[in-house]
Amino acid sequence: MGRCLLLLSVCMMLSGTLPASARESRPMSFRPPAVPLVTHDPYFSVWSFRDRLTDDWSRHWTGAVNALCGLIRIDGKTYRYAGPFPVEAPALPQTGLTVLPTRTIYTFEADGVRLTLTFLSPLLPSDLDLLSRPVTYLTWEAQATDGRSHAVSLYADLSGEWVVNTPDQPVVWSRYRLGELTALRMGSAQQPVLEKAGDNLRIDWGYLYVAAEEGAGVRSVIATHNDARQRFAAEGRLPEADDLRMPRPAQDNWPVLAFALDLGKVEAKPVVRRLMLAYDDLFSLEYFHRKVRPYWRRKGMEADELLQTAHREYEQIRARCEQFDRELMEDLTRIGGEGYARLAALAYRQCIAAHKLAADADGTILFMSKENFSNGCINTVDVTYPSSPFFLLFNTNLLKGQLQPILDYARSERWRFPFAPHDLGTYPKANGQVYGGGERSEENQMPVEECGNMLIMVAALAKVEGNAEFALRYWETLSGWANYLREKGFDPENQLCTDDFAGHLARNANLSLKAIVALGGYAMLCEMAGKQADAAAYRKTAQEMAAQWRQAAADGEHYRLAFDRAGSWSQKYNLVWDRLLRLNLFPEEVARKEMAHYRTKLNAYGLPLDNRATYTKLDWVVWSAILTGKREDFDALIAPTVRWVSESPSRVPLTDWYDTVNGRQVGFQARSVVGGVYIPLLQDAGVWKKWAERRDGR
Repeated sequence: MGRCLLLLSVCMMLSGTLPASARESRPMSFRPPAVPLVTHDPYFSVWSFRDRLTDDWSRHWTGAVNALCGLIRIDGKTYRYAGPFPVEAPALPQTGLTVLPTRTIYTFEADGVRLTLTFLSPLLPSDLDLLSRPVTYLTWEAQATDGRSHAVSLYADLSGEWVVNTPDQPVVWSRYRLGELTALRMGSAQQPVLEKAGDNLRIDWGYLYVAAEEGAGVRSVIATHNDARQRFAAEGRLPEADDLRMPRPAQDNWPVLAFALDLGKVEAKPVVRRLMLAYDDLFSLEYFHRKVRPYWRRKGMEADELLQTAHREYEQIRARCEQFDRELMEDLTRIGGEGYARLAALAYRQCIAAHKLAADADGTILFMSKENFSNGCINTVDVTYPSSPFFLLFNTNLLKGQLQPILDYARSERWRFPFAPHDLGTYPKANGQVYGGGERSEENQMPVEECGNMLIMVAALAKVEGNAEFALRYWETLSGWANYLREKGFDPENQLCTDDFAGHLARNANLSLKAIVALGGYAMLCEMAGKQADAAAYRKTAQEMAAQWRQAAADGEHYRLAFDRAGSWSQKYNLVWDRLLRLNLFPEEVARKEMAHYRTKLNAYGLPLDNRATYTKLDWVVWSAILTGKREDFDALIAPTVRWVSESPSRVPLTDWYDTVNGRQVGFQARSVVGGVYIPLLQDAGVWKKWAERRDGR
């Protein structure tokens, strides 16, 4: 296929002319470190790691090539609009890029023709059926800009790399006619369904589909990359017959699924064409040794119906996504400014696509995260916690789909500890905790961390829904964790917290804060459940611990990293829930002092996590930025963070762990925790209520 890593990195200004389909969003100088293209789950997640779509092949979030090749012929001259090959075809000049919550829009222009390419992944959280469909739409809009008429045709292909973990694995392919659709299909020859578990892996089971509506000027072929691309580049045609030499390794002459779309004569009125990319994984997860289906398959839907339904509903889906993007971007901009809105838009699809939406045998929602480039764990509690603002805002049913499996596991005979679990296994196998001591010992566990996380999230969920019904289903378990925090939470022993990369720390002031706020949240749950005596008792305990904390953590005009470390400091991001849940355990003075200190510690690319190193966490910075609720404080912390996004030399899907001095990635990428950047919207009761009421499609 002619692999080539292009080391040239051009920092382009994203201020080109927007297509009609994106006029609701004015572009700005914002350069994503990587651009979301096809984003559905940890396996079907493909990005561009460069400024221009022609600078390199598209890649899986792990960095492995998942090639998309795009060519266009304008009056007989061939250009590339996606991918670095064939090299004899020059790159179509890219004039604009806009990343919106559900769409990525590229614009190109040459020889009197403007081409707009839109990647639409319709991830609307209020519609779980739509959210779960693994279908991305590629839409091309071509129009003349010089008052003349031009002959235009398009080409797109996807390589076998999309269906294997490594390109030496054999693949097979076929074609189908589905009503008015032509669908090309490819998958691995061996189909090792759910056999592998781990971090740096790609899917090697199930089937990739590329489909288009049949009609004049639509041609398709399954052929070697050179045969398909060279024929189109030279003649505007495709090979006459499909290649039938299979199975063979994906890297053996690189078989591709290719479509050519003849647009005829293009004038000022846009001409539109569309492809659908879909992935049917057959089975998505293993849940306590049972293979479970993707959510969209729960009522018996098969791949043919998936494609035909997605095709039939496209216009309605497109309109819904455009409205969603427009409204959300307006809220984000109003609450946090344009730079913050661009950051949140970039985080949107990444957050969702780091999960898989599946259904248990009884239809129960399973919404499992993967710790991408962390340790590969599935449904990690301290990954759910930072991402929870996203789901508290858009659909609490998705948060329940993460919390319920943990709660069910914790109250089973298998979990014998008095504190909350850390995870359910290694993705995609949720068969029991693997982190630290697993189910065997308390070694390297996160007892205060995970108990606090679970209690805070369940309390926040009850606040959004206006009742404690979910909590009451697990009351004994939650009460046990509250008792644990009452005994162990104020002055934590030497243990790990969610920032485990920093190592063990005793007497962690921020971890203590989490325990105190969690007890306040439990008291709130008691009150909502009609348990007034327990509510008063736990409220009193939390208040007393908060007063003790202010004494133990005080260090002049700020508060310490650890109670016994004079001169230290850290971000107290856990404090944010005291205000969001209206617990009022800590006086406003605590947040004001902390914020004033943070503003003296800012580096070029943001606020360090604490005094021990110059690295930070993206999610925690945004949480810390809203501690006081004042816009000037928010802007002070967010401005260098937004600058980092555009200037980071680490060209990967958003990392949440980076250095605030040089902007380089320290670790992690493409994780769901970036959903935490949506926490500022939870400050506005009207905004929170508006979006939360739309769950279940309302």
